[in-house]
Amino acid sequence: MSRLGKKPISVPGNVKVNISDRTVSIEGPKGNLSFTHRPEVEVSHDDSDKLITVSCDEALIAEDRANRAYWGTTRALINNMIEGVTKGYEKKLEIVGVGWTGTVNGNKLALKIGYANIIEMPIPDGINVAVEKQLLTITGADKQAVGHFAASVRAKRKPEPYNGKGIKYSDEVIQRKAGKAFGN
Repeated sequence: MSRLGKKPISVPGNVKVNISDRTVSIEGPKGNLSFTHRPEVEVSHDDSDKLITVSCDEALIAEDRANRAYWGTTRALINNMIEGVTKGYEKKLEIVGVGWTGTVNGNKLALKIGYANIIEMPIPDGINVAVEKQLLTITGADKQAVGHFAASVRAKRKPEPYNGKGIKYSDEVIQRKAGKAFGN
């Protein structure tokens, strides 16, 4: 039995849930998200109690351990969708380096991070990017999309341990290393 999968998901009053076939659509103040779950898992919505329940057949769980994982994963994804359309998700990145900056030009993020050329990255739909000097703030309703875009921005210039330059998450700690020591 999945301990996480058994928990019902409470739906706030300002969120609309629509379940058709295997597609779960959630609409809230921050946006609309949809998800198609696996056929082994059943998702049901009780409109009167404002609860979503995720269930899986006992025979399927006994047959294959992966089905229990699908059960818990489906419940977690739907819970993240509800949290995303109500509160939203946010990732903060710091650009560390002299003269290194980022700017938003329309639907593109332009990064000046020590290369000869400016690196331009298209901003995906549903994601907002705000730049304040050397601080990037990435926000959106989809947790996976926000995290993926933040990781791809960080990958353009990972922080290096000797000078500490690069793009890092605001809560990330970079272990510094000593450089070469010159002696007689």
